[in-house]
Amino acid sequence: MGLARLAALHGVATAHSPSSGVPVPVPESTIVAVLAALGVDASDRAAIHRALDRAESAAADRFLPPTVVLWRAAAAAGETAPLAVEPPPALAQLPEGTSLWVTPEGESSPTFRGPAPEWGALPCGVHRLGASTPDGRSAHAWLIVAPSRAPAVPRRSHGFLVQQYSLLSERSWGMGDLGDLAELASWSAHSLGADFLQVNPLHSGVPAEPGASADPSPYRPSSRLFPDPVHLRIENIPEYAYVVGADRARLDLLGEKAARLREAVLDKGALIDRDAVWALKRSALESVFRVPLGPGRHADYCAFLAERGQALDDHATWCALAEVHGPDWRSWPEGLRDPRSPATRSARHELRDRVEFHSRAAWVTDRQLIATARAAREADMAVGVIHDLAVGVHPCGADAWAQGEVFAAGMSVGAPPDAFNARGQGWGLPPWRPDALAASGYAPFRELLRGLLRYAGGVRIDHVMGLFRLWWIPEGSPPTDGTYVRYDAEAMLAVLVLEADRAGAVVLGEDLGTVGQGVREALERRGVLGTSVLWFERDWEAGGHPLPPQEWREGCLATATTHDLPSTAARLTGSQVDLRDRLGLLTEPVERERSREQADVHGWLRLFQGLGLLPEGARDEEGQIRAVHRFLLRTPARLVGIWLPDTVGDRRPQNLPGTCEEYPNWRLPVADAEGRPITLEALATSPRMHALMEVFTNRRTG
Repeated sequence: MGLARLAALHGVATAHSPSSGVPVPVPESTIVAVLAALGVDASDRAAIHRALDRAESAAADRFLPPTVVLWRAAAAAGETAPLAVEPPPALAQLPEGTSLWVTPEGESSPTFRGPAPEWGALPCGVHRLGASTPDGRSAHAWLIVAPSRAPAVPRRSHGFLVQQYSLLSERSWGMGDLGDLAELASWSAHSLGADFLQVNPLHSGVPAEPGASADPSPYRPSSRLFPDPVHLRIENIPEYAYVVGADRARLDLLGEKAARLREAVLDKGALIDRDAVWALKRSALESVFRVPLGPGRHADYCAFLAERGQALDDHATWCALAEVHGPDWRSWPEGLRDPRSPATRSARHELRDRVEFHSRAAWVTDRQLIATARAAREADMAVGVIHDLAVGVHPCGADAWAQGEVFAAGMSVGAPPDAFNARGQGWGLPPWRPDALAASGYAPFRELLRGLLRYAGGVRIDHVMGLFRLWWIPEGSPPTDGTYVRYDAEAMLAVLVLEADRAGAVVLGEDLGTVGQGVREALERRGVLGTSVLWFERDWEAGGHPLPPQEWREGCLATATTHDLPSTAARLTGSQVDLRDRLGLLTEPVERERSREQADVHGWLRLFQGLGLLPEGARDEEGQIRAVHRFLLRTPARLVGIWLPDTVGDRRPQNLPGTCEEYPNWRLPVADAEGRPITLEALATSPRMHALMEVFTNRRTG
């Protein structure tokens, strides 16, 4: 009983309900391990009683919560009076006569005082709130003042979902780059009326161990604070044009090697090799960076260094140390495992040239991302580029090293068992400690969002349910032995909406899978769009029949598939069942799986035909794919997403969950129905692409 009470005080669940709805108790060893990761000793009965006394005493003494949220309503046109606010419920219980004061963000002394400050006059931001009671007690908290909703989508829009690395042009160096992304934005907006591009996370990756390959997944990055320079278009760096002499000859040679790498992928069936691409680009950057910066460029670089500050210094230092000691900081000499130690300070000085290299690489990547966002705006995209925020970081990477105090040691994020995966999922990502986030006023989350939104017209929050709770799995335990840990969702949402509003960016949440009660309602209330995938949208109360288009929610991105699911052609033809059968991933006989899949597809096709959306006939594959997208346009969804490989009939998923070595996840170029890679230039002239996009251009032109 004491352990359960202690767990509840720290937001740790002692049971969970899978899809069956039957409560499943969490192993006691899991609760003890999770509490230990939160700095709470529950190793025996005496320790539990001591910890419980401390926690209950602290809760009784604290009359302000760690964070108070104030939601501000939008001002009407021409309105000058203080804005209406949603009063913070946490302040309604304060003792009579309590005095409050607020120190706004960026100020050093309070500017609002009194028993009830004029909340509507407070500017949006993260402030410090103080309180003192008549009996002499005092307390402090963080006060987050945020708009009541995230920015809305300017108009109902369609756009493409693309894994950037997978779309090569005739200029890219073996994988898609930021130059290709800018070209795709400009072309798709001008020619196809696209209003957004949603891309995979472009976060900085973990480099490969010597003699091994790096993890290609964009969802297990080294750092979410900085983009990966592997995405650079080298020729677009201004100093590239001024490289001369031996360095110019070296660049020409690297360009020839890049062409061979590109040809291997496009013409010879080779997989995308991120390590090989980075080796070439790193060598090219060595030459380009020897060109002195002009006064304007130098000033811009210095401004970037000042703006990103300690976070950039830490990131570049980790990158430099990883070149010497390997990419897993946990195996470095002990003194270097602490970013603030004298040993690290000395190593940073010794490696200052490499620290400078990685700082400058982060700068030029940042500037190319900003240029890509500018290209989307200049093409009149209503939203622009929607960047993806991965749910976590690699435990051996830069963020885990630099911000160790914020991460829960010995824990991994994952998902509990459900009807689709009886074994649960472990993602190998250390979770943020909710107590550390609250104590810092959510500074790590704010910095993360602000960095990403520098160049985003929108942000997609992967596993957006993680703002509310995350499934923590103790190291060495199976995913089934995890438990949920609760976060202050009100505060997390307030920070998200605040930063999105400052950037003028829309917010999209990936809310697929197990979603807690009230989560979707809370997200909708704050203007966070959800994700609705056609094959999962069913009327479960009426036997699981396909959900008619008019019954879909408006506040969502409606799409046919995602990077973790079969392409539309694969699902319609059943080839995704054949692939999973070849890889030994089926849990039932292949005939039964194939029969169930065919029945599912035929149910949707019947609905399409009944709505008059399939004039080509039920046996025409391209017509079926067009019907899928005609259907999506019939829904009220604010955003309609087109999986880019669907435009050319690609049958291969970019990622096949449950596989590692069995399938080339995150390494496939976009290809046609026969598996032949398609360049950006070929895509732009593809008859199949244009036939599909007529579904959207006809709608736009009426």
